[in-house]
Amino acid sequence: MKTKDFTGIPIEVIRDPKLMPGGNYIKTGKDSTQSTCLLFAPQGEEVGTLAKYLAIFQKHGVNLSHIESRPSTKVPNKYEFMVECVPSGDLGEAACELKKSCEYLKIISRDYKDNIDCTGFTLRPVAGLLSSRDFLAGLAFRVFHSTQYIRHPSKPFYTPEPDVCHELLGHAPLFADPEFANFSQQIGLASLGAPDDYIEKLATCFWFTVEFGLCRENNEVKAYGAGLLSSYGELQYALEDKAEIRPFEPARTALQKYPITEYQPVYYVAEDFEDAKEKMIKYAATIPKGFSVRYDPYTQSIEVLDSKPQIQRLVNNIHMEVAVLTDALRKL
Repeated sequence: MKTKDFTGIPIEVIRDPKLMPGGNYIKTGKDSTQSTCLLFAPQGEEVGTLAKYLAIFQKHGVNLSHIESRPSTKVPNKYEFMVECVPSGDLGEAACELKKSCEYLKIISRDYKDNIDCTGFTLRPVAGLLSSRDFLAGLAFRVFHSTQYIRHPSKPFYTPEPDVCHELLGHAPLFADPEFANFSQQIGLASLGAPDDYIEKLATCFWFTVEFGLCRENNEVKAYGAGLLSSYGELQYALEDKAEIRPFEPARTALQKYPITEYQPVYYVAEDFEDAKEKMIKYAATIPKGFSVRYDPYTQSIEVLDSKPQIQRLVNNIHMEVAVLTDALRKL
């Protein structure tokens, strides 16, 4: 069902399971598509605020299966509500009315296309592991392919294959960090059009950073790799000086062999995400290919820079950004 809010923007509400487009995408499970979550912040904080908003759902016949409140991540010193709605009534109209009387409204569902927030990274479900080329190409578009199964309860501390605990506890939080998101995308952009041997090298860099990376913070070595964050056993192993620690240098890191079913014998530490990103950009420049690419966040597409008009447009965009930066610095 589709309806439009007061600004004319369509609001989509999922009703039925759908087959996701693409070779390895899985059909949405019935349980996961039977609900849609709304995240919103009230305009005021007077007594009875929650009751006022719940009355909107009652008016449109929408049943709620879960309600919670928490501090807002967008507006300081305010709170927000998260409600889970089951398929009933007219959720589209309820969302329209809700949007008119709240600070902000976010619709969280697999089928709603306007749910990109923070860094623009999205999770896309897959039935199993993808090839390195396909997986890295997804990162270039700020898409992370996520597995759906879960580890066996007999071994909760470690799994040799990525599971949903690994994806949601290890990867998802860091993709909300702008610096980490940019670093991950740089690996993906470097893979586009790269020869097969360099795809393997880039996958190795991904393994020792995004999966099992360490970084320095306040003169301490900390873990940021999802393989460490989602494995209590290996996290303890990596930070107790039981393994070899080396500085992250993409050209050298890319040659390191690694096991996939046991703890790593060596880990690489970056000074910070920005430093790691700059090193990856320099390393990507050494990959033999006859073109350069850039990501257009407005169209969410990749532009191949292989003509003078394209390069001129890029120069013009950079010039405008520099003008904004100069004006901002002048006003400080």
